[in-house]
Amino acid sequence: MAKRKVSSDEEFESDRIAGFPHPRETETLLGQDKALMLAAHTLRGGRPPHAWLITGPPGIGKATLAYRMARYLLRHGATADGPADLSVPPDDTVARQMSARAHSGLLVLKRGLNKAGKPQTELPVDEVRRLSGFFGMTSGAGGWRVAIIDPADDMNDNAANALLKQLEEPPQNAMLLLLSHRPGRLLPTIRSRCRRLDLSPLPDAVVERALEKFLPDMARDERAALACLSGGSIGAALTLADGDGAMLAQEADRLIEAASDPDMVALHGLGEKIGRIRDGLSLYGGFLIEALITRVRTKAHAGVNTERWAMLAIRLEELFARSDGLNLEPRQTVLSAARLLSGTARRAGCI
Repeated sequence: MAKRKVSSDEEFESDRIAGFPHPRETETLLGQDKALMLAAHTLRGGRPPHAWLITGPPGIGKATLAYRMARYLLRHGATADGPADLSVPPDDTVARQMSARAHSGLLVLKRGLNKAGKPQTELPVDEVRRLSGFFGMTSGAGGWRVAIIDPADDMNDNAANALLKQLEEPPQNAMLLLLSHRPGRLLPTIRSRCRRLDLSPLPDAVVERALEKFLPDMARDERAALACLSGGSIGAALTLADGDGAMLAQEADRLIEAASDPDMVALHGLGEKIGRIRDGLSLYGGFLIEALITRVRTKAHAGVNTERWAMLAIRLEELFARSDGLNLEPRQTVLSAARLLSGTARRAGCI
């Protein structure tokens, strides 16, 4: 499947990698058999929880699984009438309506555009309040309503509190699917009211198989290199394959490697280069944070105290989110990130 032309409508979807199928259009869930089996057993058992928290790094299949669960529930309900793998044929009426964003039983909440026509940096409370009216409507033919929040991490404080009210009084035949890259940042009261389903980063071989499908014209060794850089994320691999993605990922990794003594002159030039790349600062920040978190996890599993570095990851998220929201100059943001990394490396040692 080659990369296809992007329609103007697709450009407004914050959760789509431009030129590739959206998760709602994706039938195959790769490498997440354990999570799929657990979801299928629970949904088909007749009494599923009213809310799920589906967690894991970006691009590993959380949204694909959520849409798969929604299709099954809207087609078969919480019964064992459908296939054990929760599949629904693409020519089924429910599948076609969901793909076209026209099914009345599904509500998807995600960041959109603000009044100035720029991407929102958070999910506002007004969006989450739509849940009340949606769940209050008469159920469709299948008797169920499903809402997906992708990702729940984007909610501001008011939105999170509005969601909590929904979770405290769940309606009949309704299901909330919350997707989260960083579940630790959600309110504990939200986490405690959801059935948690953790997805893991994918093996390189699985990412390579996906790239073979999406990028058939790419050389095999290039696909292998992308899989290695992706951190187990098909989404990251596809982003890396597009233009300057690989360069930005390598620069992010290089900054972490040299955290104790960053080359500020080189970073000054990198900031200017990032400013000329579409969504360059957001991409670079994402790679930097994900690379840091991957190292934190590895060190923590080895028994190393990584508390300072984990706190730094949160500060970096805030830095890049603020820079995106205020449209700040990329060069200054890159230099600020380097200073934060350097300060932590001096206090805690290299990660």
